[in-house]
Amino acid sequence: MEDESPILIAYDGSEPARAAVHAAAALFPAARTLVLTVWEPGLAQVMPMPDSTGMGGTMLPDPAVLRDVERASERHASEVAQDGARIAREAGLDAQAILAEDSLTPDDAIVATAEQHDARAIVIGSRGLRGLKSKLLGSTSSHVLHHALRPVVVVRHPEDQHA
Repeated sequence: MEDESPILIAYDGSEPARAAVHAAAALFPAARTLVLTVWEPGLAQVMPMPDSTGMGGTMLPDPAVLRDVERASERHASEVAQDGARIAREAGLDAQAILAEDSLTPDDAIVATAEQHDARAIVIGSRGLRGLKSKLLGSTSSHVLHHALRPVVVVRHPEDQHA
């Protein structure tokens, strides 16, 4: 089983993500598993830069502060991924935590990481958002389901009572 492609679990520390870990363990017992947390790089990539005269833009914070924010963000994502991998191992999976930088959107990062690691399936939780909330906040699980080239298992939110 060692040369078998891993499953990839998208994990953000939420209850739906925890439910996805447990569902993955039930569906793919003892599988080699990558527990993926997507993190956003620091503020420097989204802050406007001043124009060539040094005016007209937003004043940038100290670059050292930006580096600290980015390191803290990555460190937090690593802790979240490690927590997910721990839960997966406790559930019987052969799990390893990995990170992906969110260069576009989290859903695209999940799909790209699954391709990069030749995952045999993606397991992702669903927050169960409906109506306007789902339109405004988007749906990572829906995007992954419609754009991944791999099988996708969407685990419904544990409290979602709607069929």
